[in-house]
Amino acid sequence: MKFNKKDIELKNGLTKEWIITNGIGGFAAQSILGINTRKYHGLLVAPLVPPARRYVVLSKIDESFIIEGQEKIIYSNLGKNYISEGYKNLESFEKTYNPIFKYNIENKVKIEKQVVMVYGKNTTCIVYKVENKTKENILMKLATIMNFRDFHCMSTNHEYNIEQKIQENKIRVIVDGNKTTPVYIFSKEGKYIEHHNDIFKNMFYIEEEKRGFFPEEDLFIPGRYEIEIKPEETKEFTIVCSLEENIEEIDGKKIIKQEEKRLQKIIDKSELVDEKKTKAEQEKMRDLVIASDNFVAYRPQFSLHTIIAGFPWFLDWGRDTLIAFEGLLLKTKRYDIAKEVLLMMTRDIKFGLIPNGYSGYDSRPLYNSVDSSLLLFEQINKYLEYTNDIKFVKKEMYNILLNIIEMFQKGIDIDDSNIYMDKDNLISAGTENTQLTWMDAKVSNFAVTPRNGKAVEINALWYNALKTVENLAKEFKDEKTKKEVSDLAKKVKANFNKKFYNEKSKCLYDVLGSEEIRPNQLFALSTTYPVMILTNEKAKETLKTITKELYTKYGLATLSSKDKKYVAIYEGDSFKRDMSYHQGITWPWLSGIYIAAFKTIIKNEKNKTEKKKLEEEYEKIIKNYKTNFTKAMKESGIGSISEVYDSKPPYNPGGCFTQGWSVSETIKIMLEE
Repeated sequence: MKFNKKDIELKNGLTKEWIITNGIGGFAAQSILGINTRKYHGLLVAPLVPPARRYVVLSKIDESFIIEGQEKIIYSNLGKNYISEGYKNLESFEKTYNPIFKYNIENKVKIEKQVVMVYGKNTTCIVYKVENKTKENILMKLATIMNFRDFHCMSTNHEYNIEQKIQENKIRVIVDGNKTTPVYIFSKEGKYIEHHNDIFKNMFYIEEEKRGFFPEEDLFIPGRYEIEIKPEETKEFTIVCSLEENIEEIDGKKIIKQEEKRLQKIIDKSELVDEKKTKAEQEKMRDLVIASDNFVAYRPQFSLHTIIAGFPWFLDWGRDTLIAFEGLLLKTKRYDIAKEVLLMMTRDIKFGLIPNGYSGYDSRPLYNSVDSSLLLFEQINKYLEYTNDIKFVKKEMYNILLNIIEMFQKGIDIDDSNIYMDKDNLISAGTENTQLTWMDAKVSNFAVTPRNGKAVEINALWYNALKTVENLAKEFKDEKTKKEVSDLAKKVKANFNKKFYNEKSKCLYDVLGSEEIRPNQLFALSTTYPVMILTNEKAKETLKTITKELYTKYGLATLSSKDKKYVAIYEGDSFKRDMSYHQGITWPWLSGIYIAAFKTIIKNEKNKTEKKKLEEEYEKIIKNYKTNFTKAMKESGIGSISEVYDSKPPYNPGGCFTQGWSVSETIKIMLEE
């Protein structure tokens, strides 16, 4: 994806962000202008305990030139009331595998700058190609602007204690006495000049101000490299920043080739880039496959791969992983990693609950989810659909699935979860102070959307879980289990269809006793084993109501606009955003279950005329989604899809600028014919 001069004007350029990742939870990210607009931006954001405890290490590099006795800059920084205007020399930005910035200073000096991370390491290379078109020597200065803090925090009014050990052009920097985690900087070219007490005051992050946080912090500049470039000379060199000590032999150009080769291998293996399609279509799928890889991370502590929910701030979450699983891993044919992820999800299961995540500080499993365990069953179905690896499921997963079923029947009360099977065989969960479903926003002790009681998707997933085990028990000749879960599934289906249909709204109750129209009911139509009676007109009515009340250009709104609690715009401080998070804001991932539900209805429609009408409507929706998500990939997180969108024009993106389950469902939609 390439952006030219018009595309990178200040207003547009500040809102477009790129990201690359290192496969262990670390990343590099900025705006396409090279300006850091978030506290999460940096050229090296390194997980100290991969993939967690991420630290902003190298914030950016400011490049300037002495040309014919005058200083020229290509860097840009924001202050509260100023901007350095190096971005005006930016001719283009492009990202296929890695971000490439191209600058032109008065046709006297041309600069190409590419950022790449060493896969599996906390190491970033900034690779330069500088063409001196003058007949005089020019001097390039590269100032390393650094930090050393948790990426959620800010170094505001911070008095840095910096120790440097300089060995030729390799620098070891110890920040604030952190001798166990020194930072290394190296360049084969040029001369390193140490700075003393050089503080960059009041770096301003415009996105943090929008999000209601204090937007300014202080960084430090340990020194700069000065590199002389002769008349009409083209010089290529690399600046390396790392938490690894032995970086002297790193060749940036080789790392670029290695990373291109690695990503191209993933693209080729996926077989999703169809050469019969247009160039634009090919580029779109290539970008999405690359985006999918950003979320795949290795947890050395467990020796297993996992899925990061979203960048820049999320870690791996059980629920998010199991929703994104098919699109990110199965559609791209990464079956070995898919197997690891299933093992990762189930390694710390407790009383039938899959962890919804791990603490970012001590890796402690967190059990604040009722749906993660039930989502596992559907992804087992998907895994078998793509791989037919029944041996793995029998050996590693079957007993776990049986345990989950047993514990949900007996009841689970970890951390006030209050999960139990009621007398009607339906699952009830939570209290008014808990948030156990995916609508999990919480302000202090106040659950914004508690959804306690009998939630529609939990019971749809409960039925799907029972039918999944029934099918597996049949395959494994476990007749006792097969009969038990089959009998229970029949009761669940009967009571679900008896109790959940809301005649007034012509759709399903979100939670029994609630009149809110929300998208969660789509799980009743979108799983492998839908709980709704599909021959019943009520299934079609439900889909019609969802389409009428919740459909938007970037997915589905989380609440009907007719509801008094509805909020269409995701903005403001953390309190305001959390209060609106699931109260009408659009989520792209919901488009996946919407499309799956639509296909279910079409498949089961017997009337030919009605079937044709449904097919035509479906084609229109798919076309709209493809158009809109293609547009979205050029905005916010380029080549990717954001976490949420406003539900009214101009439909601004919000939340994480690249979200795993958003990308997953977009991949699936783009593959629909």
